[in-house]
Amino acid sequence: QVQLVESGGGLVQPGGSLRLACATSGFTFSSYAMRWYRQAPGKERELAARIGTGGITYYADSVKGRFAISRDNAKNTVYLQMNSLKPEDTGVYYCNAYTVVHNHWGQGTQVTVSS
Repeated sequence: QVQLVESGGGLVQPGGSLRLACATSGFTFSSYAMRWYRQAPGKERELAARIGTGGITYYADSVKGRFAISRDNAKNTVYLQMNSLKPEDTGVYYCNAYTVVHNHWGQGTQVTVSS
């Protein structure tokens, strides 16, 4: 059974940091590219960051220089380190695992940036 379980969300003040984790099971983690998406209230889900099977990363312009995605294939886990958080980073953050034929989603974790 495929599972993706996000953790690490919460309430943080502007300028603060959070580290999200997505623990996975039920598939060959090292063979999947991993993505973090986010969805702000009233907006569409958007891609925040991606890491390929070889470790190549991509970031949306809105998070570049502040967020860092990483993966630990031994732990079947992907991380998103978020620094210098802004109120506009508020939303539900979703973990996604994909190949050309498979696409798996987690349930999401809430991140709220507010003073």
